Amino acid sequence: MPSMLKTFGLVVALFYVNNVAATPTASQPAKEEVYQAIKNKLETHLFELPPRIQGHYGIRQYRMTGENRYANAALVDLYAVTEAQAFYACNLNDTDFVNQQAHKAIAALGSGPRAKARKKALAPFPEFIFYTDLLLRYASRINEFGLTGPCHQSMVHTLQKIDLKKGLTDQAMIESWAAQLINYVYWARQIGVGDYLADYKQAFTSVYPDKRDSKLNRKQYRNKLYGMTHFIFAASEYYQQPVDAKEFEWILGYFERNIERILNDATDDIIAEVGISFLLANKANNPVVAKTQQHIITAFNHQEQMIPSPRGNPSLVMGEHRNVLAMMLLNWPDTLYQGPYLSELEETKKYLPKQVQAKNK
Repeated sequence: MPSMLKTFGLVVALFYVNNVAATPTASQPAKEEVYQAIKNKLETHLFELPPRIQGHYGIRQYRMTGENRYANAALVDLYAVTEAQAFYACNLNDTDFVNQQAHKAIAALGSGPRAKARKKALAPFPEFIFYTDLLLRYASRINEFGLTGPCHQSMVHTLQKIDLKKGLTDQAMIESWAAQLINYVYWARQIGVGDYLADYKQAFTSVYPDKRDSKLNRKQYRNKLYGMTHFIFAASEYYQQPVDAKEFEWILGYFERNIERILNDATDDIIAEVGISFLLANKANNPVVAKTQQHIITAFNHQEQMIPSPRGNPSLVMGEHRNVLAMMLLNWPDTLYQGPYLSELEETKKYLPKQVQAKNK
């Protein structure tokens, strides 16, 4: 009898740890409360943020809600990216210009440890950053709005002749910015200038095989996770449509098996992205979702009404990405919305930049 009571007690204790202890207490806010608090904070200060960040927030809120009121935040971003594409894409015939702008972009990476690693990785092919971060980035954004930007065809013709495989599959590049590279892969597909997905996936899994996990320091482990979430995010065209869970089982299964290390070693941004990965795959009931949601609720700072940086910085400019991800994780919709297609919305169609036009669907 004593042994049976001991076993019963152990079962009850395990149930408590796995279930009761994981639920919010009276001192913890519910996920709806955290969602609304962050939303109020961001929307109260949205006009104070740079165009890129206003756009980042507005685009994601449009795709979560389908509410046209977020379209003008995307329009603000469109003006900025259209001007950038005009500057870079309309000067492609000038080799000196390309080289000069590539080196400027590399210098702008900064001087910290991560920046130094990226600069070193780019040294064999500095022009790679020009064709990806300064061309694909802006062209893909304009494309997402249902538009094409200035000098679009000449840019497409140039990119079709450029082989990005070397930069995309280089080990040092993957170890420096895995998530950005998978973004470039999908952006290249999106605007029809190359399909590098199979090459990149093979290179990524070779650099980060699961058997290597124990040898990865925290920064490299985070880089691996960040790259994995962006395979799913990019495939969804950044929250415009669900993804095939079977196609990404190699990622979702990995997250399930390693969720405890993820919760311990990853940043709040990455933890939110892990949870969202399951939501995009229509797996809202997976235990990983609840665990990541609880982590984000715990990370919420009542005084700042947001989730600050790991060092406690409450800057919205630096923290919008983290906080809009938290909102998405805590309040995922039943339906995702594509666009916004700015030439079709009453709120924006009269105010488009003169250098863009609606693309043929």
